[in-house]
Amino acid sequence: MTTSPLALPGPPGTAVRVLRVVAILACLPYLTLKVAWLAGSRVGVPEGSLLLEQPRLIAVANAVTLLMDLSVIVLALLLTQRWGRRVPAWPLAVPMWAATGLLVPIMVGFPVGTVAGLWEGPPTAAVSSEPFLDPWVFTVVYGGFIVQGLALGALFVRYATARWGHLWRGTVRDLTPRVSGPVVRAVAVAASLALVPVAAVHIGWASGMTEGLSPSQVASRTAGFHALEVLRALYAAAAVTGVGLLVFRRGRGLPVRVPLALGWAGSGAVGCWGGWQLLSALAPATDPAKEPTALLTLTYAGEMITGMVLAGCVAVFLRRRAG
Repeated sequence: MTTSPLALPGPPGTAVRVLRVVAILACLPYLTLKVAWLAGSRVGVPEGSLLLEQPRLIAVANAVTLLMDLSVIVLALLLTQRWGRRVPAWPLAVPMWAATGLLVPIMVGFPVGTVAGLWEGPPTAAVSSEPFLDPWVFTVVYGGFIVQGLALGALFVRYATARWGHLWRGTVRDLTPRVSGPVVRAVAVAASLALVPVAAVHIGWASGMTEGLSPSQVASRTAGFHALEVLRALYAAAAVTGVGLLVFRRGRGLPVRVPLALGWAGSGAVGCWGGWQLLSALAPATDPAKEPTALLTLTYAGEMITGMVLAGCVAVFLRRRAG
């Protein structure tokens, strides 16, 4: 992707400065908790929590996730400061794609899961028997993630529109064959077909199927679990639809930004969230009932791989349209 200095956004106005402050402040609750836990505090961690079973592994996870949330602050500054205008395209686009992929499932899933839980009523003894974190922690942390996503997303849209907006001008019918090509189309088809059985597994789990779930997961399923599994299938559908429309130039009356947004957000949600859950599944389990099954591990691995491949198709599209 090329850059024209004259196309870059000007000095931030009041609205942009407010969004930047909001994005940074929204990181503070999560960062504060992570620092406290790394320092040995158990605030928000109930007695008997699973987090206390492997302190060294949890400490590493806390350090990594602390750095990940600090990167949100860096991105908020990059998107609004003069020096951010000189950052090459890919060192900015890749972390923004990853941020999209990690934040979108939370921004959509937390409200949906909460509403589903209200319909279900209070948790059963089986669900609440194994504490993880105090309920207020999820509200504070996920609420902060939602605010981060909204503020950072707004800043990125402003920045990207000013710097690269010419790449998604017009409708799909305006696209030329060179934006994809036979190789990219073949890769997109292969990744989409590989994602079909992965999405089917999530639909099965949403419908009540227990194959592939660990005994612990089977016992702890809630209405929120089923709702989130439906969303996982929808993210896959968004990724396949968006990339397919772009590389095959279908839906010719659609603005290019529509399939591009679907491909960007969908591939990110599939690839990044699948990769994150794969890492969690590969962590050593102290209880055999929590040991991930082969199907579970393969499902997460399939999401990670196909999501990244579909994101690669989006990247090729942008690169070729930039000339």
